[in-house]
Amino acid sequence: MKQVNVGLLGCGTVGSGVARILIHNRELIQSRLGAVLNLKYVADSDPRASRSIAFGKGVFIPDAFQVVDDPDIDIVVEMIGGQGIARKLILRAIENGKQVVTANKALLAHHGNALFEAAMKKGVDLAYEASVGGCMPIIKTLRESLVGNRIHSMIGILNGTCNYILSKITREGTDFKSALADAQARGYAEADPTLDIEGMDTAHKLAIIVSLAYGIKINYDDIYIEGISRVTPMDIAFAREFGYTIKLLAIGKKKGDRIEARVHPTMIPSSNLLSNVNGSLNAVTVSGDAVGNILLYGHGAGMMPTGSAVVGDIVDIARNLIHGSIGRIPLLCCQPDQIRQIPIMPIDELETNYYFRFAAMDSPGVLSKIAGILGGQGISIQSVHQKGRKSNGSVPIVMLTHQARESGVRQAMAEIQRLDVVTDEPMLIRIEETNSEA
Repeated sequence: MKQVNVGLLGCGTVGSGVARILIHNRELIQSRLGAVLNLKYVADSDPRASRSIAFGKGVFIPDAFQVVDDPDIDIVVEMIGGQGIARKLILRAIENGKQVVTANKALLAHHGNALFEAAMKKGVDLAYEASVGGCMPIIKTLRESLVGNRIHSMIGILNGTCNYILSKITREGTDFKSALADAQARGYAEADPTLDIEGMDTAHKLAIIVSLAYGIKINYDDIYIEGISRVTPMDIAFAREFGYTIKLLAIGKKKGDRIEARVHPTMIPSSNLLSNVNGSLNAVTVSGDAVGNILLYGHGAGMMPTGSAVVGDIVDIARNLIHGSIGRIPLLCCQPDQIRQIPIMPIDELETNYYFRFAAMDSPGVLSKIAGILGGQGISIQSVHQKGRKSNGSVPIVMLTHQARESGVRQAMAEIQRLDVVTDEPMLIRIEETNSEA
């Protein structure tokens, strides 16, 4: 029986999950693949990484470059993370003619275009299913299952940390700081959670799937990004009263000859299936011209769920090697000469509905001043709520708008904040009504 040799770089959380699956499910995988997947090397500079797994003699080594330079290695699996040594190792593996699997969304978002170009020139595969959504097969769905569809939109929850925090605030009414501390205690959030809570991790993933859906180069830099740290229990309570739920969403849409790509806290109708995706789970709805709306749902992180997606990529590539079909599926969905330069629409040109919350002095004429500024920017108010306990002489004024243009909204917010009767920075949350059913 044919043997395919695998070299694993990094034996941290996900890397050890990959190793466990390859070892414990060896016979199952062999029966489905028709070949032996041989984990020849696991490279990690920390010798403690091997303590919980029974590797064979000589499998665990400290030098990752030994793996990528070994002529017998067929598939290199990069689980180190980051954009430094991981990038060097992947490029070296490609240069040596190795097939590559990675879950490194930050690396792909920032350097994916160069890595894919190198892989295409060398004629090797670079698989990355686990980089977006963990075990949720969004990349395979876009590259294969929906290949006959024009993708109208993709709207998703792509960060389990933020979803856990917002779910906890919604369920228990706790404040952001307490919800974050709980997420860290449970291992859902890093000690430094900035990449997660400020939306960058979600944007890394959105950059990848927007490229696949619309046949463009990966473009992280032009994605609008806003995190969840300013969302309060008050905002969540008002949202519930209006029939909405607040989620951190990744939104990608085709808009004529441009693309919307944005990440921010969003109010969605409570009837939307995404409203009921709670805890650390991920989900994404995809709207295509042939399939209508579909929903993918699952664990977006974790040792075994993400490890499962990585092993799926390893087996896919092993099948291609066995049958001599490397390059069968284009790395970025479209053929290389069909990848286009389509601009991402600036956030200032977005038109949507908005939720505003102002902290204002409880005095006559305040509401008319705020409404006058909004009207001056062509912003039509759908409803106004002024209630709640007075705090330091101010009360919350909450408004929902009809569709408005972001540039006008930003200018109005700046003018309102300068009013002497407004005591705190205004809060705005965009409302997403479309793609509300999967």
